[in-house]
Amino acid sequence: MSTPYQAKAYSASSKTSPLVASSIPRRQPTDRDVRIEILYCGVCHSDLHYARDEWHDTMPTVYPCVPGHEIVGRVVSVGSAVTKYKAGDTVGVGCLVDSDHTCPNCQDGLEQYCPNMVLTYGSPDSHGTAPVTYGGYSDSIVVDEHFVVRIPENLDLAAAAPLLCAGITTYSPLRHWKVGKGKKVGIVGLGGLGHMGVKFAHAFGAHTVLFTTSPGKTEDAKRLGADEVVISKNPDEMSKHAGSFDFILDCVAAQHDINAYIQLLKRDGNITMVGAPEKPLPVGVFGLIFGRRSFSGSAIGGLAETQEMLDFCGEHNITSDVEVIPIQKINEAYDRMTKSDVKYRFTIDMASLKGE
Repeated sequence: MSTPYQAKAYSASSKTSPLVASSIPRRQPTDRDVRIEILYCGVCHSDLHYARDEWHDTMPTVYPCVPGHEIVGRVVSVGSAVTKYKAGDTVGVGCLVDSDHTCPNCQDGLEQYCPNMVLTYGSPDSHGTAPVTYGGYSDSIVVDEHFVVRIPENLDLAAAAPLLCAGITTYSPLRHWKVGKGKKVGIVGLGGLGHMGVKFAHAFGAHTVLFTTSPGKTEDAKRLGADEVVISKNPDEMSKHAGSFDFILDCVAAQHDINAYIQLLKRDGNITMVGAPEKPLPVGVFGLIFGRRSFSGSAIGGLAETQEMLDFCGEHNITSDVEVIPIQKINEAYDRMTKSDVKYRFTIDMASLKGE
């Protein structure tokens, strides 16, 4: 095995330590690999959970850890068997960097459900370069070409980075449940996920309704594409919409009353969770039985669908609303994220890492 090269990164050494400048090993490209200079990396709430070991029971953090799975960069070099990319191409890497390629899910282009998927950070590193994979808070990364996607040239790259997670996480269920013209669609919560859900539902031609607990978000929701805004704390506003929705996308990760939204579905309507509350949500079964309604969940998307989503964003000029920060402000950004003090995602400008 060839000697790894050293990449600059920001890493955490324990759940209580801040992210600091460090050096990490990256593998030399194999014949199927693409080496990417990282230009921008979005900051996902998952990054914070992982860095602080808040998912210890299901995904214990291995330190040092390097988060980041909303990566946009430029191809530096490619392996001899790579056919899709060349040096200079603008590309992205999302939440996955490998899978087994052979299971039924992979065969169906649904790599995100592969039982042997390799996450961009925190998964055992099958190449043996490091104990686990290291993410995008780094100046470069090496990835199998199958897990690299092309970024449309017309998109602002900093604002395109969160599409690799927040974008595909909302696009995939909206597409799966055939959201489009003539459909009434609800988006619950206006955060990093919810603001993308509103943009996509609107772009698909659906009548888009945002649910929020914050009256102050009404104007912004309409700017993003919501046709209506419902203050979910107001029972009268909620009851006006009873039995009227074809589909609701729930983007809230905090505890909330899911049954209040189930009652808003039409017969055969569906509500899908992409927000991930820490504790189970009590679901009233009768709300599902009477109306043949369904309650489901959804994870990101496969590689083909991720490319489809990016191409759609290129055609419709859709990106995330971002605040661009230098890497040196990542710990401050984490603290602000816990207070929902960002509209609506942070993106790190990796040029700031050069001086470290």
